Amino acid sequence: MKSVTEHPINGRWPAANPEVLQLYSFPTPNGIKVSIMLEEIGLPYEAHKVGLSDADVKSPEFLSLNPNNKIPAIFDPNGPDGSPVALFESGAILLYLGEKTGKLVGSSASEKAVITQWLMFQMGGVGPMFGQMGFFTKFAGSEIEDPRPRERYIAESKRLLAVIEKQLEGQDWIAGEYSIADIAIAPWLKALAFYEAEELLGLDSLPNVQAYIARFSARPAVQKGASIPPRD
Repeated sequence: MKSVTEHPINGRWPAANPEVLQLYSFPTPNGIKVSIMLEEIGLPYEAHKVGLSDADVKSPEFLSLNPNNKIPAIFDPNGPDGSPVALFESGAILLYLGEKTGKLVGSSASEKAVITQWLMFQMGGVGPMFGQMGFFTKFAGSEIEDPRPRERYIAESKRLLAVIEKQLEGQDWIAGEYSIADIAIAPWLKALAFYEAEELLGLDSLPNVQAYIARFSARPAVQKGASIPPRD
């Protein structure tokens, strides 16, 4: 398959310019990781809004690109081996784009390892735990009478925030220089406002985290990428 026009995904989300990378996403913390990364590295792309309803993410077209039925996903017609690359999982996409362009993934083997370490910290900890915390404090899980799930995810979210607070002591970015680790972690920190959990998690007692969120939010690529694709 040499073109996205030959891929089933194109039947539902047709590409206007098949020659550039195609992004299938929605502006959630995981979704905007990729749009922010694309804006940071300046790689041409076309964004398609994939809603979070089953009608979109469980459609045959989207499942043909991501069998795990989650955004984001990409189709890159210009893969590094001369053939197209289709990918899902936001962390894997960040790594791919960083390696493809040589940007925001470190320059030495040790730098790359540290950046990947913090990327995995987000993928395995921050994202899942914050998401569960939000479910049990703001959404349907908040109606469950048993307090143990809620208490568990609040406590774990606080622990993860403490790790980030300590890591940011004396430095602006998670792994030293600005990198995909920040593009992965910071959107989830910003999501705490959406979950209405800033006071619950004691964000006002974490000055490094607060300054980090503001620093990240001030980047032009972040400001642009955070609303791609538009919700409306």
